Amino acid sequence: MTERTALAIARTYVEAIVNKDVEAIISNAADNVVCTSPIGRIAGTEAFRGFHAGFARMIKKITVLAAYGDDVQAVIVYNAETHPVPNSIVAELIKVKNGKIASTDVIYDATPFAAYMATVQPH
Repeated sequence: MTERTALAIARTYVEAIVNKDVEAIISNAADNVVCTSPIGRIAGTEAFRGFHAGFARMIKKITVLAAYGDDVQAVIVYNAETHPVPNSIVAELIKVKNGKIASTDVIYDATPFAAYMATVQPH
């Protein structure tokens, strides 16, 4: 059993997302963290920091809908109200190793974001 369960780490992680606290997110991530989402795969804390810094700028409100897990993995489901898209259900499968987030698979429907991007005029 890890010092903190994956569920506890996942709850801390999503609380940091809610608070737009990118440094708290990074402090819970392994140096070689891997994040896979509909926009692609990134690896390492700097890429993970950039991913979450961008997401933090978009967030209006996050509402956690469910959190399940055990010692090594957890699933967090939340509704993200963002500036471009008012309602997006997101699920993250978070895997933990040595007390840090080793990977997260972010699952959401990218269609509303693509529809928004189609309406944005280039500068």
